[in-house]
Amino acid sequence: MPGLATTIEHNGHQTTISVFDSECPSRLTLDLIADKWAVLVIASIHEGVNRNGAMLRRIDGISQKMLTQTLRRLERDGLVSRIAFNEIPPRVEYGLTPIGESLRPLVVSLCQWAIANVAAVMEARHRFDEDRS
Repeated sequence: MPGLATTIEHNGHQTTISVFDSECPSRLTLDLIADKWAVLVIASIHEGVNRNGAMLRRIDGISQKMLTQTLRRLERDGLVSRIAFNEIPPRVEYGLTPIGESLRPLVVSLCQWAIANVAAVMEARHRFDEDRS
């Protein structure tokens, strides 16, 4: 399929990058957006919600532990920046890095697609379940 594989030069060698290859490092980047919490954290930061407590209130159902793990993973992968302010009480804010900003429109579109198609998906599930009973 066009656009899902390419050849790059890495360490002086030509390397084929294909999302369908289980050993391809592009799978690591796909893992970033295959996680619902990562998508919702990026979307909430996009909306200007950039503090831990505000994200907990905005993203219904996420636990403090999962939010912390997700933010750390997104920071490690270069999508989110963490800014700690030396204040009392301590204050930490999160923002999207340039690579995170490049992902933002895709995440927003994915969330919009989910909203626009939830009724159709629920109806399809209902029909499927009815046909199986």
